Amino acid sequence: MARALKEAEQAFAAGEVPVGAVIVYKGKLIAKAHNQIKLLKDPTAHAEMISITQAASYLGNERLPGACVYVTIEPCMMCAGALILARVDRVCFGASDPRTGAFGSVCDINKKRLNHKIAVTKGALGEECAFLMREFFKKKRRGRLVA
Repeated sequence: MARALKEAEQAFAAGEVPVGAVIVYKGKLIAKAHNQIKLLKDPTAHAEMISITQAASYLGNERLPGACVYVTIEPCMMCAGALILARVDRVCFGASDPRTGAFGSVCDINKKRLNHKIAVTKGALGEECAFLMREFFKKKRRGRLVA
């Protein structure tokens, strides 16, 4: 999770919402990303989506069984759906997202009648992840961010 937090810090520095994600497969880091929505002018350029693409490319497979995704903030519905489709084994997230979180906050994608369930671990470095998000939006409200 510490590596995902570093990715989130890069997003913060770039004026992006500070979300970072990494994917580990068989103990090896195979993907790392942070939000790039503004940079790419793409509403789907979430850290999770970019890291899924990197991991699929690395493994040469659209499925990622055996993979664990570490992400600083609870994934939204779009990202949760992509994680289901990628067949990841586990998602470990830092802070809950009461506005868009799809692993228990707004909804729980695992409670839907889907053909894959993801093991979920919540709260890893949660305070650090939440603090970064609070600081980002505090600075944005004060007009101190380019974003």
